[in-house]
Amino acid sequence: MAEGVPCLNDRAWALADELTARAPELGAVVHHVANARVIDAGVKAIGSIGAGLMLARICMADLATATVQMGQIGDRISPFVTVHTHHPVPACMASQYAGWQICLEDYFAMGSGPMRAAYGKETLYEHIGFRERPTRAVGVLETSTLPDEAAIAHIAERARVPPTQLTLATARTASLAGGVQIAARSVETAMHKLHELGFDLSRIVGGFGAAPLPPVAADDMAAIGRTNDAVLYGATVTLYLIGEDQSLETFGPKLPSSASKDYGLPFGEVFERYDHDFYKIDPMLFSPAQVCLNNIETGRARWFGQTDHALLKRSFFNES
Repeated sequence: MAEGVPCLNDRAWALADELTARAPELGAVVHHVANARVIDAGVKAIGSIGAGLMLARICMADLATATVQMGQIGDRISPFVTVHTHHPVPACMASQYAGWQICLEDYFAMGSGPMRAAYGKETLYEHIGFRERPTRAVGVLETSTLPDEAAIAHIAERARVPPTQLTLATARTASLAGGVQIAARSVETAMHKLHELGFDLSRIVGGFGAAPLPPVAADDMAAIGRTNDAVLYGATVTLYLIGEDQSLETFGPKLPSSASKDYGLPFGEVFERYDHDFYKIDPMLFSPAQVCLNNIETGRARWFGQTDHALLKRSFFNES
């Protein structure tokens, strides 16, 4: 990041303060648990699209924009979540990627946001840097349960901050805010896929993405299916990079979700086939439907993959 830019957690803390101040307006509720600030944006609270956009920005440490606009899924008008960033590695990989699985005896959540950089134990940080030793930490939890005292103590200890300096914003998958913050991961999924393929992420200098916002599902399991389908079959991403052109042809065909052997069915069916175990699913599936790689030094631009509106209509609207 540019010299003088505050640390990821400080940037996210300012957004958490704004979300706290606007909580009644955005359908969120602020609690204090074991002296930590817990913002319920969609666990027990109704939440809102606006709260989800705030969660997405917190996830990306306010190094990206997140907006909602109207688009189309076949002949259906639908909201889409768009993001763009000029700091894709710190925003999407060091912060937004849900790389911290918080698994305790009585609590489970997928952890995102810059608190991951404070913890810094993921091997990803060996490649990208951006570990932090902040005085305060902020995270976003995808969870069906608000964190209890044991979860607060667990996270605070690993982020190396006192609970008084910890903020956790929460939403379940089957919520307005939860759906928004997941649909805002279009650029992140492309970045992570390239990392898994061995691409030098430092060459990526910007990203733009859009993914449809699925209807809120009746339960979290159904929501997991719809939100994954939004990215796998509906997300379109453009990555702006520098350097040589050959890598566009080398990495591009492997980048979209259609390169996976598990591509072609609604994610809920794939998930069920593998006994609801994410780790049994081909990791190459988790990427956007369509990606453009644009070399801003040479002008070369190449598209890979395609969206599947028929599958999205089946997943979102139960239409064949």
